[in-house]
Amino acid sequence: MNLHEYQGKEILSSFGVRIQRGIVAQNAQEAVAAAKQLTAETGTGWHVIKAQIHAGGRGKGGGVKLAKNLQEVEEIAGQIIGMNLITPQTSAEGKKVHQVLVAEDVYYPGDSETSEFYISVLLNRSTGRNMIMYSTEGGMDIETVAEETPHLIFTEEIDPAVGIMPFQARRVAFNLGLSGTAFKEMTKFVTSLYTAYVKSDASLFEINPVLKTSDDKIMAVDAKVTIDDNALYRHKDYTDLRDLREENPIEVEAKEVGLNYVDLDGNVGCMVNGAGLAMATMDLIKQAGGEPANFLDVGGTADAARVEAAFKIILKDPAVKAILINIFGGIVRCDRVAQGVIDAYKNMGDINVPIIVRLQGTNADIAKELIDNSGLDVLSATEFQEAADKVQQVLA
Repeated sequence: MNLHEYQGKEILSSFGVRIQRGIVAQNAQEAVAAAKQLTAETGTGWHVIKAQIHAGGRGKGGGVKLAKNLQEVEEIAGQIIGMNLITPQTSAEGKKVHQVLVAEDVYYPGDSETSEFYISVLLNRSTGRNMIMYSTEGGMDIETVAEETPHLIFTEEIDPAVGIMPFQARRVAFNLGLSGTAFKEMTKFVTSLYTAYVKSDASLFEINPVLKTSDDKIMAVDAKVTIDDNALYRHKDYTDLRDLREENPIEVEAKEVGLNYVDLDGNVGCMVNGAGLAMATMDLIKQAGGEPANFLDVGGTADAARVEAAFKIILKDPAVKAILINIFGGIVRCDRVAQGVIDAYKNMGDINVPIIVRLQGTNADIAKELIDNSGLDVLSATEFQEAADKVQQVLA
């Protein structure tokens, strides 16, 4: 589950991480009121207006602007709210902005120069350990830094059973070239950030930039946070942070009916039971010359109602030119799945794309007979290669 910047900052603050303070606003008038409140609480004279969408690179698309007075706050907030913001991480259509974060200006003059860093915490799947990735090149796309100046990216691997050790936090601060008060501040920041990552069951905390202010404070100016959906049962309060407006509406609908669905860019819809079989099916489709349009796992109960719901979800994608149903009947019998497909097809009426059904496992022979004798425009298969050939045939 992805969070907005202001939500991620709230979690960070609850674990003692210093953040750039801000107030979220739904319209220009609320933005002005937020700016006045921030000035009263922080003394800030300028305000940063930030679009709140689930995508990075907002500044490049005009979604982050500085306002030097209340009139500019109102004008800029009015311009950003309601716009379709296009960034390197959105589609060509962009994402509609429903709210902005009015934040304090933290780039104030002082005894030293400000510095921007990049710090993220995530899982290194190859080692099974958590990893802090950091760089002196904050404020830039980390992918660009990795490609052009990889020597400026550092990593610190942490044993999850032990947690972050003091010497590791100090090493991060040292590699970032800090000293004195800023060094001590950074060690506290890194330790608290790692604690927030672990305690919130996150899969990603990315802070870009982490700012060293002119008076040597270390704070999160941005926050990109992803919470592990599988751990949400431990964080009932986090479930209220989900913004369904930012998510694919088809995926939201699928989740509501209990289907595991991921939207892709291809032309062949996939309906399977089991994640492993889904991955193999997508490979099968690519080998047959097609591209998978989705990942859809109906789970262990592929009855008529569930299959019908899956059909409706898949067919919402106008790019789908064929549907491959690939079910292994272990716990669920293939003949029941076949009957479910037949009943769902009849309930829906005409389906205007060809359907290939490959059923293997318990009662697969009975299932094939049911499909072949149904009188429906459905192609049956029992072997992987046979299904691949029929996919290729209908796409030709």
